[in-house]
Amino acid sequence: MTRLDVLVDNEHACSLVSQYLPRLLEIVKRPSVLQQLSEPVRLAGGDVSDVFIDGKHAVASPEHLSVVGAAMFAAAEDAGVEFDAVGGLVLGAAPFTIAVAYAAQVNWFFIRKEPKGRGTNLWIEGERIVPGMRVMLVDDVVTTGGSIQTAYQHVVDEGAVVVFATTLVDRSDVASQFFRELGIPYTPMLTYSDLGIERVGGDLERAATPG
Repeated sequence: MTRLDVLVDNEHACSLVSQYLPRLLEIVKRPSVLQQLSEPVRLAGGDVSDVFIDGKHAVASPEHLSVVGAAMFAAAEDAGVEFDAVGGLVLGAAPFTIAVAYAAQVNWFFIRKEPKGRGTNLWIEGERIVPGMRVMLVDDVVTTGGSIQTAYQHVVDEGAVVVFATTLVDRSDVASQFFRELGIPYTPMLTYSDLGIERVGGDLERAATPG
């Protein structure tokens, strides 16, 4: 999916977030983030690639975290949505959740991969999700979209309304289709097309090693 596809899909001119795009590309295209591997690896979603994107390392510095948080908030503003809380599935969504919460001055929540089995034994920590709450979902790098779809299911199970979703990098078109079918605006900060890399699920015909 190209940048134009994203803009047309959301039916909004990306006037606010566009100012961040050059900086986002600088942040993600660093060799320590956008890693060209000598041997292909199997990604979390099961696909094979000789490119690995370390989304959490991308925002390890306060400056980069601030830029990405502001850009994600700008994307939500471009989509014309307002939200009461922002969050996603740990661990990938954690830094982006805090960055957006600070930029937008809203509450945050984290969704566990499983309840810890003691204390409150909650799936969702931080802000308490209640029926009718407007929620923004974030993630670091989307491949098959499993994490962000799991996050979606948990918050709607609590009665919340997902009004917007984003990720630092989307490496396929799966999440876009998922949210499009639900009628939820979804704007990744960068796509595989922006980065000039192969779409996940493409024809990389080399043996993979676990990783």
